Amino acid sequence: MSTVPTITLNDGRQIPQLGFGVFQIDPSETAEATAKALEIGYRHIDTAEMYGNEQGVGEAVRASGLDRADVWVTSKLNNGFHEPDTARRAFDDTLSALGLDYVDLFLIHWPLPTRYDGDFVSTWKVLEEFQRDGRARSIGVSNFQVAHLERLARECDVVPAVNQIEAHPYFTNDEVRAYGQQHGIVTEAWSPIAQGQVLDDATIGAIAERVGRTPAQVVLRWHLQRGDVVFPKSVTPSRMQENFELFDFELSADDVEQITALHRGEDGRTGPNPDEFDYIPG
Repeated sequence: MSTVPTITLNDGRQIPQLGFGVFQIDPSETAEATAKALEIGYRHIDTAEMYGNEQGVGEAVRASGLDRADVWVTSKLNNGFHEPDTARRAFDDTLSALGLDYVDLFLIHWPLPTRYDGDFVSTWKVLEEFQRDGRARSIGVSNFQVAHLERLARECDVVPAVNQIEAHPYFTNDEVRAYGQQHGIVTEAWSPIAQGQVLDDATIGAIAERVGRTPAQVVLRWHLQRGDVVFPKSVTPSRMQENFELFDFELSADDVEQITALHRGEDGRTGPNPDEFDYIPG
């Protein structure tokens, strides 16, 4: 079994660089998929209140026989619960759904700058409470732009440990990544293969053929060599295994540069722009 490298966060904790994402996995299938991921060797599971499948993740973790300290569990605050009291209740519900005493990482899922009078600062201060009382060992944000991060730096005490953002070869998001690198915020990449769009790219295909790997493995390896945390999602056991086999080969510096050069700017986004996104589940 491959050993997944870890990255040291700004709070001193070690996060596995490769994880298993459960976005869009049906709640009825989540426990089985997560159990398989843990069997393969994944030790980092990424879920969210908005996904509706925290319960399945918790079931799999508890049933795995693994020491709780050996499995990194992340969840995220639902967009409808940014006000402090509702955020506290939502976090209680997360722990209840997971059936766990704590999460390793809890994130504000979206900044929602056009909602709540643009106030994500009071929300972040509630996450600081969760970290102080030990129920969230690390805290971070997701989909925060540079301006949002700068505001937290001005008005809050704790620097986010991570920022989970859309990042892939067609949308490298390097401005936000660079801010994170400068301020000790680890980047986690969601949509790491651009919802499959990059897998047919000729440049990636040529590199994959030369190194004897699949295009998906090449792209995931690119993320790792850039220093980001990545969590591909699949419910197919063979694909889950393939996505885990990333640590016995390396891309050359030229390979990394070629893939990075595929960036298409805003046209490369597969998801919403965080400056505009204001969705709150009904």
